[in-house]
Amino acid sequence: MRKFVSAAALLVGMASFALAADTGSWSGWITDTDCGAKGASASHAACAAKCVKDKGAKYALYNPSDKSMWVLSDQDGASKMAGKMVTVKGTADAAKKTITVASMEEKK
Repeated sequence: MRKFVSAAALLVGMASFALAADTGSWSGWITDTDCGAKGASASHAACAAKCVKDKGAKYALYNPSDKSMWVLSDQDGASKMAGKMVTVKGTADAAKKTITVASMEEKK
């Protein structure tokens, strides 16, 4: 019985880890956490940089189709893509609403 309980606990732990981290790709606008959806446009790049510098905001990916916003691990790379529609590949943590960025490319 003890082995069964241990195995079940291990399985549940592995399943919850798999649900928490999702590897894939996401598309959207590079904006900042202060402006969010309001900053999902090409004209927002300078405002996003100001919000990050002056207000402590983070660069984020805003997906207009599902209205989700994800903070990006690669803040330097995101700063170069502010105000652009991009595709980000990496690993998402749904609980923290973050993406560990493997690559980021402007969507053409």
